[in-house]
Amino acid sequence: MPQAIRYTLLSLRDLSLSVGPFVVLALSLLALAYAWLDPNPPKHVSLATGPAQSAYDEFGKRYARALAQNGIAVKLVPTQGSAANLRLLREGKVDLGFVQGGSGASPAEGVDGHALESLGSLFLEPVWLFYRGPTLTALPQLKGKRVNVGTPDSGLPLLVHKLLESNRIDSAALRLSHLAQTPATVALLAGQLDAVVFASAPESLLVQMLLQTPGIKLLNFAQSEAYSRRFAFLSTAVLPQGVVDLAANIPPQDVHLVAPTTTLLTRTSTHPALIQLFALAANDIHGDAGWFKHAREYPTLHNNELPIAQDAERSIRSGASLLQRYLPFWVANMIERMWLAMGIILAILLPLSRVVPPMYQFRVRSRIFRWYAQLRDIEHRFDQRCDTRTLLDELQALDRSAQKISVPLSYADELYALRSNIALVHKKLIEAR
Repeated sequence: MPQAIRYTLLSLRDLSLSVGPFVVLALSLLALAYAWLDPNPPKHVSLATGPAQSAYDEFGKRYARALAQNGIAVKLVPTQGSAANLRLLREGKVDLGFVQGGSGASPAEGVDGHALESLGSLFLEPVWLFYRGPTLTALPQLKGKRVNVGTPDSGLPLLVHKLLESNRIDSAALRLSHLAQTPATVALLAGQLDAVVFASAPESLLVQMLLQTPGIKLLNFAQSEAYSRRFAFLSTAVLPQGVVDLAANIPPQDVHLVAPTTTLLTRTSTHPALIQLFALAANDIHGDAGWFKHAREYPTLHNNELPIAQDAERSIRSGASLLQRYLPFWVANMIERMWLAMGIILAILLPLSRVVPPMYQFRVRSRIFRWYAQLRDIEHRFDQRCDTRTLLDELQALDRSAQKISVPLSYADELYALRSNIALVHKKLIEAR
């Protein structure tokens, strides 16, 4: 092997042995930080949506497509609505779920001790009261009519009960039914029901269809402002004239509605990166202008019955971070969640790194200095009048060993100093002999 390569490999070996403990310590600290912070989210998450063809169902599909772009598989769990979603969240059977305002989200703790928190208000979910027959102007006119108020798990019956109670209407005065949205729509169109009540975003296919069905009317909540003052979870909403169909002028005049706000709830045990991904997806899915909102009005941090998750709040306010705009999400997420730990590790390792050069120097010089003990021993025995011939033989063996010592070129002066000292003692023994 050429001498230059040999000396280079020798230097690298000494350097690796000196730096090795330092590198092992750094990797161990990084592994502990990674295990503690768990920066990368699980690849599967469950989302409770709602009945088929409902707004919850449509939005759930959009979230699934959005998270699939980052390698996260979203399992959509169809339910009957908000009440069922809330129960599944509390039981820990789903990770996230759409919940309508006023569905009784408090107390915000599941059966396993994990609290619930909000990812923000996503959209208004107006109360649509579609009916047949003569024009109605107020809820008391529903007395004696066949009205469908949704399935018990939807949370809508509780909302309707509160609205009827505020008008001093006994539920027994109405012939109430609890069909799902699709069967109720079919029954209304067939004349088997006089009215159906939905609480859904305008993106619902059934709502869109009923708004344009001849003979089906939509109740105008003329007292919508009063309802919003009576119930904190309700907001006013106006369906503008012609917004459904400008050419056909549907609706023919502004329609006032009352609307609870739908939120996306999760559990505190859900991985923070998943919360961030859902919040970022919410900005894209719900950020456009709509019938009841301006662009970028939703998602919002207002009108939430539960505390907002910190990761969701940051994503709603600021959107994607700088790293997430230019790097794959898993890389950007790991850097963002590990940077503090890496800073602490650097603060620990930087002072320790000063030990590396002395260790390297000690390793190299020790191959030279250990021979000085034998050289001093030979000289000491010479002073005690030991056999000179024996000492000369040992000295020659020591010189041969010194010639085989390999050190980096930067330490060659010390090697030659050793050999010079051996020669000096050899000369002393020859002269004495």
